Order: sequence, then structure tokens, then C-alpha cells
Amino acid sequence: MESKQKLTPRVVASVIAAGIMSFSGVVVESSMNVTFPTLMGEFGISTAVVQWITTGYLLVLSIIIPTSSYLRRRFTMRTLFIVGASCFLAGTLAAALAPAFPVLLAGRLVQGVGTGVALPLMFNIILEQVPRKSMGLMIGIANFITSTAPAIGPSLGGFLVGAAGWRAVFWALVPLVLVSFVMGAACIRQEARPEPSSLDICGLIVLAIGFACFIFAANSASSAGWTSPLVLGLFAVAAVAIALFCKRSLSQPDALLNVRVLRDPVFALSALGILLVQFCTLGLAFLIPNFAQLSLGIGAFTAGCLLVPGALAGAVQAPLSGIIYDRLGAGVSIITGCVVTLASTLLFFWLAPTLTEPLIICLFVLYSLGKGANLPSNMTNGLAHLASGQNADGNAIINTMQQLAGAIGTVFVSTVVASAQAADPSHMAAATATGTQQAFLLVVAFAAAEAVCTAIIFGVFKNRKRAV
Repeated sequence: MESKQKLTPRVVASVIAAGIMSFSGVVVESSMNVTFPTLMGEFGISTAVVQWITTGYLLVLSIIIPTSSYLRRRFTMRTLFIVGASCFLAGTLAAALAPAFPVLLAGRLVQGVGTGVALPLMFNIILEQVPRKSMGLMIGIANFITSTAPAIGPSLGGFLVGAAGWRAVFWALVPLVLVSFVMGAACIRQEARPEPSSLDICGLIVLAIGFACFIFAANSASSAGWTSPLVLGLFAVAAVAIALFCKRSLSQPDALLNVRVLRDPVFALSALGILLVQFCTLGLAFLIPNFAQLSLGIGAFTAGCLLVPGALAGAVQAPLSGIIYDRLGAGVSIITGCVVTLASTLLFFWLAPTLTEPLIICLFVLYSLGKGANLPSNMTNGLAHLASGQNADGNAIINTMQQLAGAIGTVFVSTVVASAQAADPSHMAAATATGTQQAFLLVVAFAAAEAVCTAIIFGVFKNRKRAV
């Protein structure tokens, strides 16, 4: 049995194997964002419909990830990895061969199942098998693995669409998934034995209803309006379902999601801050390439490349923030990153009418540096305030909130853009530019809310002791 006092090569390889799966999920997600205009033309669908390629995928993630705590208790990590990798590979092949949009969407949903298993698995390996003195570094590396995907995805998607069509985006993933499968099957192990455990099916159904109604409500708002009876009714159902789930979780010792961990104010605020940053990140990842293509009139490959420098900068910053966290504590990375992300989103909004390709690159680099400093340290700091036995529950909640926030971010900003396009369909470029600036303002609001969370953590609770 390996000691948690040292970081072994096998543990590092296990994290990398699970990370490659998560990386693949983000690569195809960001690649498909660039292909939206192509898919809209090929399948004859609207912006509100095509964004379900991303939103549906993230919705599946937000439903699967809450089961990670149960799955960790019930099955071995190796079994979970093999099942997740198999689902992702099956979804990739289905999407690559899809003859129609519904089949393509179905493939993306199956991919979501695979990533939904792999993503929390990567962080659970770190939480269970990495010594605490290296925790910040390894969480930073895990974020580096997934953060490099946005750097590769947009440019890869744009290049493949131009060279071989959008299907090549999926075919390019197959070798990567196979390498991950072999590495994970060989290296992923665990010390704790699986134990009998029951899945809260009713809780899962209620949670799925709540998440699905929320996303459908936001998506319907682009056509029906935010105050329509349909939209308000769906939001009401979502609120009731999520409230019932929380009440059920508090009354059960083996709840699907242990919402009791949210009673720790530092963890709760950290999780909320992560949710808000994820909203901003995927919102910008949707807005920038589509604005560049539809308003600036540049090609898919060039539009995708606009995100590359920033994504690379953020990816490099993530492990650096882990090192800073381990040596100097959480405040330096989180506060600095929060200020930078807020400033960059404000600049996106103020400069929206005059945005050019070089300016977009510079602003997204600035944003990504802030996110790379902020997000991994926020996650490490939040989990560090929980007792060690609650880490898996905290990890499940953070990952669920991240994916749900990504889905919300994509839906909200696409809804704002789609509404502006619908108001002036004969001037698509100008309408898209107007809608994009309005959506930037929404991103600013969420970045500002994240700044408030950070101020409370390091203002009100700065002397709060961590759990043992």
C-alpha cells in the first residue's frame, strides 16, 4: 500500500490519464463552439438550437457528476475510469458518423456521461492519494490539463472545419482517448475497498428535473421572452425541484450530494465563486468566436485562434498559482486573479464597439491569466476548509456547480445574442455585435459577484480555522 506521504509516479500517471479524458471533453466542447456557424448552415438550425451541442453536454455533466460520491464508494476507480472512457469513445464515434443533428446531439450527450465520470475521478485521485503539501500543485496541474484544451480546441476546430469538415473534430479525438484508456487501465488504483451503497434514484430524478427545467427556461427565453408564462413556469418548477432535493439531502445520511458541506461559509463562497468564474469563461468562449465570424467576417480557423494565446496563458498560470498557494497561501492568487478577471470583462464590455482581432487576443489573455490564478486556488482553499472525510462531497458539489454554470453561461449569453439577432435579422453582423455587447455586460455582472464572494472570504472569514 503506497503512502500518502510521497507523490509517486503511478499517482501522477493516474491523474494524467483521467485528465486526458477531461481534456478531450473540453477540447471537443471548445472545438464545436467554433463550428456553430457551419452546423447552422448544414443542418438549417438557429443559434438557439445549435448551442445545445454545448448546453446539452454540460447538462448531462451536471446530472452525472452528483453521483460521483456514490460511484466512488460503490465501484473501484479503475472500473469507473474504464466505463467513462468507453462511453466517451462511443459518443465520439456516434457524433463523427451522425447523419442528422439529433444524432450528433445524442453523441454529445453520451460523451457527457463519459466526461461526467472522468472529471470528478481526476480530483478524487488527487484528494485521496496526493500528500497535502503537494495538493495545491497537483490541483494546479489538473487544471492545467483541462485548461490547455481551450487553447487547442478553437484553433483545432477551425482548422479541421476548413480542411476536412466538422466531423474530423471527433475523429481526431479517437487516438487520444485510446492512449488515455491504456494508461488509466494500467495505473489507476485505490486503497479503500468498494462498499455496498444505494443510489438515491428519487433524489437524482428530482435534481435532474430541476437542472433541466432551469436550462430549458433560459433557452426558451430567446424566443418566448423572459417574462412569458412558459419561462416563468419552468423557472418555478426548477426552484421547487432543487429546494426539494436540498431538503431530501439534509434528511438522509447517504445523500446523493451532501449539501451539509455548504454550511461551511468559506467552502460555500469558494464554490459560488468557482461557479461564477465558470459562467464567465464559457460565456466568453461562446461569444468571441461567434462575434468574430458573424460580425468581423473572419474565418472559423482564425476565429478559433483568437482564443489560443489566452487559453495557453491561463493553462500555464494554473500550476503556478498552485505553487504560490502552497508557499504563500490562498489570498495572493485568489485576490489578484479576481481583480484581473473583473477588469478584463469590464474592458470587453466598454471596448465592444471597437473590438479588433489583436484587441480581443489581448483582453482574453488578461482574462485567462486572472482565471488561472483564481480558480484552482479557490478550489484548493474551499476544500481545505472541509474535514478530510468531506472532500469527495465537496469535490462533487464543486464539479456539479462548474458544469451547471457552464451550461447556464452558454445558454444565457447565446439567448442574449439570439434575441438581438431576431430583432434585426436583415442586419446579422450589426445585430450580433449589439447582442454580444449586451452579453458582455452580463459576464461583467457575474465577475463582479465573484469579486464580492472573494471580499467576504478574505474580509469576514480571513481568520477562520480550517478543518482537520
